This record gives sequence, C-alpha cells and structure tokens, in this order.
Amino acid sequence: MPIILRSNERMIDLTGKVVLVTGGSRGIGAATCRVLAQAGACVIVHYGQSAGEAQAAVQEIGEGRATALGGDLSQAGIAASLFRDAVTWKGRVDVLVNNAGIFPSASVDDPQVQWDEIWSRTLQVNLIAAADLCREAILHFRTRGGGTIVNVASRAAFRGDTPDAMHYAASKGGLISLTKSIARGYAREGILAYAIAPGWVRTDMASAYLRDHAEEMARELPLGDAAPPEDIAHTIAFLSSGLARHMTGATLDINGASYVR
Repeated sequence: MPIILRSNERMIDLTGKVVLVTGGSRGIGAATCRVLAQAGACVIVHYGQSAGEAQAAVQEIGEGRATALGGDLSQAGIAASLFRDAVTWKGRVDVLVNNAGIFPSASVDDPQVQWDEIWSRTLQVNLIAAADLCREAILHFRTRGGGTIVNVASRAAFRGDTPDAMHYAASKGGLISLTKSIARGYAREGILAYAIAPGWVRTDMASAYLRDHAEEMARELPLGDAAPPEDIAHTIAFLSSGLARHMTGATLDINGASYVR
C-alpha cells in the first residue's frame, strides 16, 4: 500500500533533533537553519561576524527553538569550544552541519607572505576547524549511540577551480576525504557522515558575480541558473533525518549538471 501524506504532514520529520549549523547566519547556512526548523529541529545558528543576522534568524525561528553562538573559526581552538558550548544549550547535539567557509583570492603572483596567510586561513576555516568540530562530534556521539555529520564541500573538490582558488579547492577536497574516513571508521558506532558538493548557489555573496557574468553562467549551467540555497538546505534536512543510513560516506552533487561525475 502506498503511503499517503496529508498536506499538513511533514515528509521529513526532525522533531526532537538538535542541530548545529556553522555559518548559519547567511546564505546556505541561513536557509538550512530555516528548513531544519520547519522540519521540527532545534537549531544552533553559528556565526562568525554576522551577529545581527544570526539573532534575526533566531527571532524568525523562535526562542527556545533556536539559539545563536558566535565563534571565529579562523582561530585555533575555537571550533572545539563552539561544539562544547552548543551541547550545553539542550544537553546534546544530534547533527553537525559544517557549512562555514571562506573564499579569498590567492594568486601565485602574490607576495609569499600574502600567499602563505591566505592558504593558512582558508585551510584553518574550511578544513581544520571542520575537522575539530567533527572530532568533538564523534566523541559526543559515542556517548549517545550515534549521530550525523553533514559537511558542505564544493564541486571544486572534484573538478578543481580557477588558479586564484586552488587553496579553496584543496580545502574542499580535504573535507571530502575527511567525510569518507569518518563514515568508514565510525559507522559501527552509529555515526553517519555525508558530504554535499554544491556548484554555484544564488546567495547574497554570489549575487554580484552571477549578475555580472550572467551569459557565462547560462552557458556553464545546463539548468540555466545557479541553485537556490534551499536545494542544499532540503538535502541537508534529508540527510539529517536518518532515512538513508546506508548512504553514509556518499557525496551528493548539487550543481545543475555543470559537473557530472
């Protein structure tokens, strides 16, 4: 017999789950927080600099259903303390979404000191902080019989990126390998790990570039446009639900068929 869903029933039900979303105040992260909350989750909205936007997201979701936590992930040690602070809100975290990331430009023609600083900062935020959060999550999940990690990577992890974004692609490639290793290493303990690899996403940060390169984007993207952030958010909600446990270790591409593996 088919399952019939009434219009007021949620297909994805995250009621009772507590989710930490890094970079949750803007773009993909903000959309993810909204979608998770709509599915019933309690959400910890992490922010780096955008405290006002994070608080606005909490107000939109509702006090008691969301809280904001700040933390500069470019600083060593902040990621671990962020996770521990997140646990204190409801006494647990069920799902970690590593969404925070940076995308500064770094050219081989830049001075060495500038090149070194940008590579170091990008790897710290995009990979090392994410790894620190994953470590804390694994240790926490072990005490609870399992949990879920969703790492937001990029299509650049597989196809590479432009010469001034090699550091970004390298950081996202490392995030993919981290995800696979966690899935293989901790599945028997009930710890699931997935990665998402978006291409261009229509966020505030990307809007100017997408507007200025509209013709180029139309040629590059078979669907004709960048993905709405809700596409990534809905995928994260699905992975957070536990409905596809045996997909652990997988990477889901969301790029409008601009890069097909």
